[in-house]
Amino acid sequence: MKRGILYGVGVGPGDPELLTLKARRILSEADVIAVPDKGSGEKTALNIVKDYIQDKPLHTCAAPMVRDQAVLDRVRDSIAAELCGLLEEGKTVAFITLGDPSIYSTYLYIHRRVLAAGYEAKMVPGVPSFCAVAAQLGDGLCEGSDRLLIVPASHRDVADCLAVDANLVFMKAGREIGALRRTLAERGLLDRAAMVENCGMDGERVFPRFAKAPEDSGYFSVVVVKRDGE
Repeated sequence: MKRGILYGVGVGPGDPELLTLKARRILSEADVIAVPDKGSGEKTALNIVKDYIQDKPLHTCAAPMVRDQAVLDRVRDSIAAELCGLLEEGKTVAFITLGDPSIYSTYLYIHRRVLAAGYEAKMVPGVPSFCAVAAQLGDGLCEGSDRLLIVPASHRDVADCLAVDANLVFMKAGREIGALRRTLAERGLLDRAAMVENCGMDGERVFPRFAKAPEDSGYFSVVVVKRDGE
């Protein structure tokens, strides 16, 4: 029996209309849709693609939001083994992931493990959240010789990033909104910052002035800092 192929499909930031034509094709051709589950009961990526997958079987992949590396390794090993089993049965699997699979995605770790096990795996790019955020703000991320630095705001202190001569994108800033705002204010950058919460999703909120954003903003909050004029 011919083995199946695993596809990591980037489904964009939230708006189903931002799904690429290739993503829609792969989803329609797949035998199984692999769905990451953070344990909260909310499956954001699945909600984005629900109109394109008909009644295809779903394979839920536990993807807990923890930072313990040993736990993460066990979970990723388990997911990869389960998906390799489906591929061995000749099934084509589409693993859906928010944004783009190459940017802070759970899928990337599964992709490497599946390849290492000798199976075929491919990535299907998607619209990154920060590109959709820039569009909502009606502004560019970088122009001319500008540099761009992408920072996972929820993982560690970001003060060192502010010393870099670059425009900045702080992803998944929800729980760190207060600390990030204070840090930007200390560096004189607060007036150069804007934020979009839940871009393309229900409950989207746009804050052209980050200083006005509430501290209880959700996990899917992206802050953009421009250094124009410095």
